[in-house]
Amino acid sequence: MIQRRTAALTALGLCIPLVSLADNKPAAATKPTPSAVVAPPASSAAPKASAASAIQLDIRRSKLDNGLRVVLAPDHVSPTIAVDVVYDVAGRNEERGHSGFAHLFEHMMVQGSANVARGDHFKLVTSHGGTLNGSTSEDRTNYFEMLPQSELALATWLEADRMKTLDITQFNFENQRKVVEEEFRMRVSNQPYVPSELSLQELVFKGYWPYEHPAIGTMADLDAAQLEWVKAFHDQYYAPNNAVVSIAGDFDPDEAAQYVQRYFGEARAQSSIPKYEPGPMPEQTKARDKVEIDEHAKLPAVLEAWAIPPARDKDHYALELAAMLLSDGESSRLYKNLVHDRAWCVDVGADTEDHRGPDMFEISAKLSSGAKLADVERVVDEELARLGQAPPTDAEMSKLKTRLETHFIMSLQTNIGRAQRLAEFELYWGDATLLKSELAKYQAVTKDDIKRVTAKYLVANRRNRIEVKPKEEPVAPKPPAKKPEVTKPEVKK
Repeated sequence: MIQRRTAALTALGLCIPLVSLADNKPAAATKPTPSAVVAPPASSAAPKASAASAIQLDIRRSKLDNGLRVVLAPDHVSPTIAVDVVYDVAGRNEERGHSGFAHLFEHMMVQGSANVARGDHFKLVTSHGGTLNGSTSEDRTNYFEMLPQSELALATWLEADRMKTLDITQFNFENQRKVVEEEFRMRVSNQPYVPSELSLQELVFKGYWPYEHPAIGTMADLDAAQLEWVKAFHDQYYAPNNAVVSIAGDFDPDEAAQYVQRYFGEARAQSSIPKYEPGPMPEQTKARDKVEIDEHAKLPAVLEAWAIPPARDKDHYALELAAMLLSDGESSRLYKNLVHDRAWCVDVGADTEDHRGPDMFEISAKLSSGAKLADVERVVDEELARLGQAPPTDAEMSKLKTRLETHFIMSLQTNIGRAQRLAEFELYWGDATLLKSELAKYQAVTKDDIKRVTAKYLVANRRNRIEVKPKEEPVAPKPPAKKPEVTKPEVKK
């Protein structure tokens, strides 16, 4: 799960009920410490699994009476804060014919609530020096603000108000349905290679609905959606006992806890949140291949993917390192072979999706002009076969572990990075403090583990492949050749 995928109150006529915290001032300032520190190994030798590095973070967990889980991670390096509210609802919770509802609510959540008029959530945050956004995946929906540390009360009040009293009206619904449909056209239909990426997802998870359909939904389902369906979806999932509030940055934990209790404590729990029971994923026994014509692509591409175990499975850690070995950096195997040495590709990539359920390992290659798909596919097959037969070298493993540690630490350097990772660990795995030991899981992977998982999962009969071909431009017919003019000889009289 190394992540490599935002006017004054009186002027707006609003009055935010701030808590009086005069008797709960922050503790005296102390010397700043790094946001995320790696404890060094006992010696300069390569660390063994038992002596793997640990992440040092101040993490405080609690739960309100209404079931809201709270994660606080104070850090005084930067005078800013990030508030992230993550709901346990996403594409995987949607029913057939009702896809895209979680993503629709990513947009609906800024359409106003009992104390905040439509559009004023943005105005309040930006006018106080902050930014905000939200995102929807197959596994969760989140909403977040990044603000100066003096605006913690504002951020928590805003998130609590829309959790408790979101304004779901026919006007807001129709308005945001049009916005989402336009986003679909801009980010999916009219983008090169994106429709094929979604097709690849459908192939890998064929018969497993939670991940078989994209989180953005489909135009047909959005067109058919009715307001009462959308309201029912919201009532089922957008409740405090189906959410986590994570706060990271420069704040006093006692002060933050009081804000959360004051603003979120009155939110009503949902007594009947649907139980997530997706059933088993069908086993794939033979390769699936598909050819797609992409009218927006200028170059051919090949996309390949395999179903793999969920994130945080022991084999998943090894597969993530296999992906790094293949494409992370200019000296990685596929990049060196296909881009640097042969110049058959302009770009290659290998990565995992990091789903909390069954996951996907993908290799993508965008071809150079004149290169052949069959040649690129053969090289990819050869590299996978080689890795499944012989483990990485010691030099490769040393580079992998170094880059791995860099990626991991960098993902936790910002307040929003820490808030989001902690919220997801609390939501997905039940304990945000597990993040502290996550780096050690990667460092415990051996070169034989990488060889073993490659030979086990990245094999031909479990492969899904899409060949993307640009739309051929029609050849304009040549104009008919003009007949030479014949001049009659002049006859003398």
